[in-house]
Amino acid sequence: MYLRAIDVHVHPMTQNYIVALGDFIAAQERLFRVKLQPKTNEEMAEDFRREDIRAIVIAWDAQSTMGGGVIPNDTVAQLTQEFPDVFLPGWAMVDPWKGELALKELERAITSLGMLGAKWHPPIQAFHVNDHRFYPFWDLCQALDAPVLIHTGMTGVGQGMPGGGGVKNKYGRPFPHLDDLAADFPRLTIIAAHSGWPWSEELIAVALHKPNVFIEVSGYRPRYLPAALKHEISRRLQDKVMFGSDYPALSPVQCLDELEMEGFKTEIIEKLFRSNAIHALKLDKRCPKAIRD
Repeated sequence: MYLRAIDVHVHPMTQNYIVALGDFIAAQERLFRVKLQPKTNEEMAEDFRREDIRAIVIAWDAQSTMGGGVIPNDTVAQLTQEFPDVFLPGWAMVDPWKGELALKELERAITSLGMLGAKWHPPIQAFHVNDHRFYPFWDLCQALDAPVLIHTGMTGVGQGMPGGGGVKNKYGRPFPHLDDLAADFPRLTIIAAHSGWPWSEELIAVALHKPNVFIEVSGYRPRYLPAALKHEISRRLQDKVMFGSDYPALSPVQCLDELEMEGFKTEIIEKLFRSNAIHALKLDKRCPKAIRD
């Protein structure tokens, strides 16, 4: 089976997702100019299968700061079990403010459910990743060799709502927070979600300086990616940037098509679409059958 791409940033477009985001769904729809309709697991799987894309799905838990529901880690793990030809081991998510309970749930998700690693959304979960109160989470992930996906830059969640829905973008700034984290946990693989905009050059600097920091390009149509990042994708960061879409807000295939039209060389497209994610996330060891062409 041909493997066109690995999408490292996918949300489950289920009714549970709509409930979990609550009032923030309308803001997402305005931002991305899309109507988000719930899909079945089978429909989601087919969205990726027909385009020969493997997807890494993200759970959801930000109850302490924004209320709403939870997309349980078990739900995401079940997707991988039901559709192993489409869904790679997913990203667990826990609410860092839930303390010891969250730490135990994170360990369970990785060791018992077989999830890839953990996703964190500092602007929504309202915490700085270099706050030492949360270092036990990074200790655990580093000890388990579990990568982390961390939102960077402005978030679309709450955009256009009064006060941005109470969401504070300062938590998404890469420097010094992400830089500190990468320095304090050098064996922790960190994937910086999105482009870090409006601090894209800060994120580029962190990725260049810290071997354990990578970037994924989800959340932006390729034409809107920061010029500095597009410049570095085929240069100093050619081994450190990977594909993500932010499905369902953006169409993975549309983003892939548009990236190909950016004029990158064939070997850069191969790295961006597939091999950088395989190497950084050790997918060739974790799930070799699922990524085999």
